[in-house]
Amino acid sequence: MDSTEKTAGDAPAEDRVAAADRQGRGSRRGRWLMDTRPLRHPAYRRLWSSTTVTAVGSQLTAVAVPKQIYDITGSSAWVGYSSIAGLVPLVVFALWGGAVADSVDRRKLMLYTNIGIAVTSLLFWVQAFAGARSVWLLMVLLAAQQAAAGMNAPARSAAIARLVPAEELPAAIALGSTVMQTGLIVGPLLAGALIPAIGLPDLYLIDAIALTVTVWAVWRLPALPPLEASGAPVARRGGWREVGAGFRYITAQRILLLSFLADIVAMVFGMPRALFPQLAATTYAPWGEGFAYGLLFAAIPVGAVAGGLFSGTFSRAKRHGLMVVIAVCGWGAAVAGLGLSGSLWWAAAFLALAGFADMVSMVFRSAILQSVATDDMRGRMQGVFTVVVAGGPRVADLLHGTAASAFGTRTAVTAGGVLVIVAMLGLAAAFPAFTRYKGA
Repeated sequence: MDSTEKTAGDAPAEDRVAAADRQGRGSRRGRWLMDTRPLRHPAYRRLWSSTTVTAVGSQLTAVAVPKQIYDITGSSAWVGYSSIAGLVPLVVFALWGGAVADSVDRRKLMLYTNIGIAVTSLLFWVQAFAGARSVWLLMVLLAAQQAAAGMNAPARSAAIARLVPAEELPAAIALGSTVMQTGLIVGPLLAGALIPAIGLPDLYLIDAIALTVTVWAVWRLPALPPLEASGAPVARRGGWREVGAGFRYITAQRILLLSFLADIVAMVFGMPRALFPQLAATTYAPWGEGFAYGLLFAAIPVGAVAGGLFSGTFSRAKRHGLMVVIAVCGWGAAVAGLGLSGSLWWAAAFLALAGFADMVSMVFRSAILQSVATDDMRGRMQGVFTVVVAGGPRVADLLHGTAASAFGTRTAVTAGGVLVIVAMLGLAAAFPAFTRYKGA
């Protein structure tokens, strides 16, 4: 070796100490920031990469459909009816799709349903480009698309546990959820900018094109056939009897049952989105109704994205049940803070904290589901998860709207947040095994 060359061991002691200190600081930062280890696995990386594209594209359609319905009818009531037209098939096909996902190759199910979603987006574009003004046609297309999405969601979520090691599940779930929440922010903003520039019909076309990326990514995944507990492939049925077996499985697995109840408590008692229009028009009117309305809706996903960016902490937390309890109570406290806020900026801050807490809750509830449920039940459990996530906020809309009419908006919001904390602590006290539950 040349006399001028030196190995790391030849470096002065103080240099080695300084280098070790820099590495230690980097390592400590890495423990707090987003955990990207799941992206080292090619199959998961393909699935996640497709999500980064479709998370925005799907929001273009989500914005375009109600806009087109309102342009045709001039009625917000019809926009509300379209929400129900999409919810019913989503619920039905998510439950059935969970059973199907436990009985067939999940890769194939994702492939076919993503093609179905892409076809409906293309049909949305065709009718809009042709100048059709049929609300019923839009309702039918929306129902078909949500049915395909309901079938797709359980298979997509249940596949994650087969693509990454068990100890990386929280990180993998956080990565996917962060992308989806980012789509909730970027998608509507992009739609608002594109409609005046290119027109509403092309939003559907962009979504359809983006979905081809998802189809390609899913096509590149490995086969994901149903497995026995031993890991051997097995053939199963995917009918409604199997859906019933899934619900019986939930009642027998109390850890799973509590994870679902935790989300129901948080969303039904503490999701105040139905009151955002009234809060913007009354309490926060001095800041401008339109500005206040947009900020209230954006604050929760902004907080959720921030939670995802610091998901390095999730991988190190072992008591997953306790993390759910803390996160749900944090959600309740933030919602109560919103109810007590007379300032729009404080309201947005509390909603962002609520979004952060919701991200934490969702990651650990999903990790519990993926860890506790056996592979032959994961599809059905993800179907129920989809129904709970989609249905809880809609029940909350009814409860909060009714309570606000009786007691006022701020009282309804504050009481809802307090009720979340009381109910969650009550469940934790009644089932202490949940708070003691540890993940992989």
